[in-house]
Amino acid sequence: MTTLTQRTEVETADDVVELDVVGMTCSACANAVERKLNRLPGVAATVNFATERATVTGLAGDTALGIQAVERAGYRAAVHVPGDDEWTRRATGDRIDSLRRRLTVSALLAVPLCDLTILLALVPSWRFPGWQLLCVLLAVPIVTWAAWPFHRATLRNLRTGSLSMDTLVSLGAVVSFAWAVVVLVGGPSAAGYWIGFGPTPPGADAIYLDVAAGMVTFQLGGRYFETRSRRRAGDVLQAISGLASRTVVLRTPDGDVEVPSGRVRRGDVVVVRPGARVPVDGTVATGRSSLDTSAMTGEAAPVEVEPGSAVAAGTVNASGLLTVVAEQVGAHTRLAQLAAIAEEAQRRKARVTRLVDRVTRVFIPAVIAVAVLVTAGWLLAGAPVGAAIGVGIAVLIIACPCALGLATPTALMVGIGRGGQLGILVKGQDALEASGRIDTVVLDKTGTLTTGRKVVTDVEPADGVTREATLRLVGALAAGSEHAVGRALADAAEREVGPLAGADDLQALPGLGAEGTVDGRALLAGTRRLLAERGVAVPSGLAARADRVEEAGRTLVLVAADGVAIGVLGLGDEVRPSASAAVARLREMGLTTVLLSGDTERAAAAVASGLGIDRVLAGVLPADKAAAIAALRRDGRRVAMVGDGINDAAALAEADLGMAIVTGTDIAMKSADVILVRDDLRAIPDAVALSRRMLGTIRGNLVWAFGYNVAAIPLAASGLLNPLIAAAAMALSSVLVVSNSLRLRSFAPSQEEPAEP
Repeated sequence: MTTLTQRTEVETADDVVELDVVGMTCSACANAVERKLNRLPGVAATVNFATERATVTGLAGDTALGIQAVERAGYRAAVHVPGDDEWTRRATGDRIDSLRRRLTVSALLAVPLCDLTILLALVPSWRFPGWQLLCVLLAVPIVTWAAWPFHRATLRNLRTGSLSMDTLVSLGAVVSFAWAVVVLVGGPSAAGYWIGFGPTPPGADAIYLDVAAGMVTFQLGGRYFETRSRRRAGDVLQAISGLASRTVVLRTPDGDVEVPSGRVRRGDVVVVRPGARVPVDGTVATGRSSLDTSAMTGEAAPVEVEPGSAVAAGTVNASGLLTVVAEQVGAHTRLAQLAAIAEEAQRRKARVTRLVDRVTRVFIPAVIAVAVLVTAGWLLAGAPVGAAIGVGIAVLIIACPCALGLATPTALMVGIGRGGQLGILVKGQDALEASGRIDTVVLDKTGTLTTGRKVVTDVEPADGVTREATLRLVGALAAGSEHAVGRALADAAEREVGPLAGADDLQALPGLGAEGTVDGRALLAGTRRLLAERGVAVPSGLAARADRVEEAGRTLVLVAADGVAIGVLGLGDEVRPSASAAVARLREMGLTTVLLSGDTERAAAAVASGLGIDRVLAGVLPADKAAAIAALRRDGRRVAMVGDGINDAAALAEADLGMAIVTGTDIAMKSADVILVRDDLRAIPDAVALSRRMLGTIRGNLVWAFGYNVAAIPLAASGLLNPLIAAAAMALSSVLVVSNSLRLRSFAPSQEEPAEP
């Protein structure tokens, strides 16, 4: 179990310290902690209320200084350890237990108290000696012990010169209880009477004990369910980090030993038993099995692995025993990097969140001032004191902007967590805003729409020559080649005609092809230019077939044996099985699709035509990809770019929304706004749909939160809102905002079967 002392000793290498902060109840609390931290010399801090975490720079390794600053603000803090949320979970659990106990006691006392006060206020003849004292005794535990979290926060804020939502609740409870006691004592017209003997006036609004008790009970209920919901939202966000293994079975000369994951180093051999998670990124050394990658990528189909297969941390070994040579461990695994990106998304405050923070700083003191002015106005207008105080209390309670502070961060927390479960990582609010505006999706061809591997698509033998003979000869010549075209030719030949003989006197001809002797025959395989230079004529029929292969945008290979052309082969990039469904879905969403490629116009157009892509930008050099994106933006397009390679990084950064395929380079991932972990291009429309839904949820939350306060304050000030109803409505508003955000957990990815290439 991690203690607070241990947590303060955690060092960070890059002078960025994350502190878990416990005790914040609203965005105003987060603002107070943030201000206290930023007052430290050389320190810059941001505090996220939803994640209950502060990101601090400038402490120069003195984490205790930051913790002391938080404690001076009246809250508890500890250094956040990635992957270790035990301290935070325990603190949150204690808070939920405390709220549950206070809510239970408050509800058990409030129900008979409210019934009794309302009944006896309406029917004075039923009053009995000492009934006022009984009502006060029932109310005292509610407004003192049960309401203590609100009073404690208010006292803490007063010491630091700040105000929060708790101030409004505490003030409302104290004022309503105090006025009720004054009325029960006898009021201004019967000064000198003691509790139990005062002539309490009749009427349902005469006594405010029910308001004090009901308001505290409703607020405790709202706070309890809100805290539980926020913990559930946090659990979604932690789903990626939870995939990491805490221990590893290490293979040593003395046998298999279970050790903490932090002791594994590159080059170590780890044992992954059936049912266990792969703890490192590496290569399978021995064993065959299927891996369940659904928790990390959202893909249900298992992935078969064998010796030489690459495996990633976080996936689950479904069947056989595997040994894996570790290549990336700890924070360097792709799982750890993706978890870090998801955490970073939560640290980045959205522009609208900053606006809400500024609003709440002035909103609460403004509400208190409005409540005082409204009460004074009603008194000057001749209203009874009790009625005027009731209106003021209603204004205090209904105006609490708790929902406003929760609107954006809870939706971000749940949405980003759900995306991580589905293999879609959204880096932050900027990506959400961009996704809501884009109208064009630019798709890189090689490595994105295609696998980047060459495959043989056409085999056209000359008259009198069989397909098998053509493949056997060209396969023998290409056997052992390291060139992409040569490997594709050899693989196709071996699949179709079986084991291949080697070539004698093999010579690679860069840019042209290769030559050698196979079965005693002099063989050439390569471009038109190669055959022309060697004086090999291509018959008209075979030349026409070669023209068709080139018109289809495929790589042309001509084959000649003993000075005679014997066949034409065409090679193309292997299109990903999910590409067609992904493009179709993007078009259904009203987005224009553009293919960006360095290939020839014919090659790119052939791929675009087969996939239904709207527009082709071909012959674009890697250095010019960013310029092509910029040109589209100058034309008024709002562009999303999807790529995977290092030459896509500039284009990803230039686009309004950059999406990187996780199989690509690290630099492309860093340049992107959205990272697609699933090896399925349907993740592209899923990412856009999820981002739009998250943005819609945030907008809905903000509309409700702003609209609620704008509409409710005038209602309360006009005397049309009972304080008890105001308390219930305020508590309900926060729960509704969090519940609306939790609906993002139900977002489902595309389920269509991928089209065949």
